[in-house]
Amino acid sequence: MRIYLSRPHMSGHEEARVAEAFASNFVAPLGPQLDAFEAAVAKYLGGGVHCVALSSGSAALHLALRIAGVGQGDEVWISSMTFAGGIFPVNYLGATPRFFDLDPASWTIDTALLAEELARAAKENRLPKAIVPTDLYGQSVELDTLESLAARYGVRLIVDSAESLGASICERKAGTGGDAAILSFNGNKIITTSGGGMLVTRHKDWADEARFLATQARDPAPHYEHSTFGYNYRLSNICAAIGLGQMEVLDARVSRRRAIFARYQSALTRPGITFMPEPEGSQSTRWLTALTIDPEQTGVTREDIRLMLLDHEIEARPLWKPMHLQPLYAGAPYHGAGIDERLFETGLCLPSGSDMSDAQQDEVIGRILALLDRHR
Repeated sequence: MRIYLSRPHMSGHEEARVAEAFASNFVAPLGPQLDAFEAAVAKYLGGGVHCVALSSGSAALHLALRIAGVGQGDEVWISSMTFAGGIFPVNYLGATPRFFDLDPASWTIDTALLAEELARAAKENRLPKAIVPTDLYGQSVELDTLESLAARYGVRLIVDSAESLGASICERKAGTGGDAAILSFNGNKIITTSGGGMLVTRHKDWADEARFLATQARDPAPHYEHSTFGYNYRLSNICAAIGLGQMEVLDARVSRRRAIFARYQSALTRPGITFMPEPEGSQSTRWLTALTIDPEQTGVTREDIRLMLLDHEIEARPLWKPMHLQPLYAGAPYHGAGIDERLFETGLCLPSGSDMSDAQQDEVIGRILALLDRHR
């Protein structure tokens, strides 16, 4: 039986929620399950946030950037190590990305590096329109520091929390920072709606505008009236019903993934193998167990392990390839020492799904240890 990297894990509550939607005939995009899902996430996050459920995390980022005023020729400063969906909306708006490296102590955006460049950009009158840091592999960025920098320079802050629902930093929930944050409910995330996302903001006017733009920007009128263009970005009521069932087990899913990470770390800690750090005051979801392999110390490469696992029907993947290394962004401005480049070269994500059994995890661990022992 194939062991997947991270597959959907249903709780058993979803079918009843979906049945309620069918029974009431709310199978169109909007309905009571959608409203309830938004309310459930807002209650979980706390802090008086407003939630707008959308078709994807990328849609949420697109709307957040547009509402922030990002447009043709503007710069958006962004974590280079991120998923493509966390950068493409910058292109949709005709803006230009400037990429930033990671802090090796957290594997999230290097705030000291960012502060240096903001100070330089302020003197040269070239500040960005927005900053988009990524909560990498379930670990929250430094929210307090980033919010302070954004306020000091008058720059919008939009946090890509697609991978971190359920995480926290300094007792703040991931997904509550900045002018807005975005969440993802794709099939491989901590919880899923089969596909979907959410814009989270403390600004009610941002939430209202997001809802307006996400429903084709239809002006109040008995007919179809449009004073600007919009998008068909709302999450369906049926998918929201799935999300309601998933929210009931969010904390349990995070606990399970953290336990999986801890078992890997205990069994595989050897010279040359380093796991993603967790700074003091942070609690990551450990969405995926991420580690690095030093070939000089272990005798094997990241690819040796990945391909060996693949031969045994076990899915593992390299860390995100930094965006400044992608052909699409060749020549884009990049600031850093290449921490993210080295993580990509040596980094691997192991199977981490919350439905993975201990026996399956033991198989993954055993096969990796056997390969390491052969190359001692």
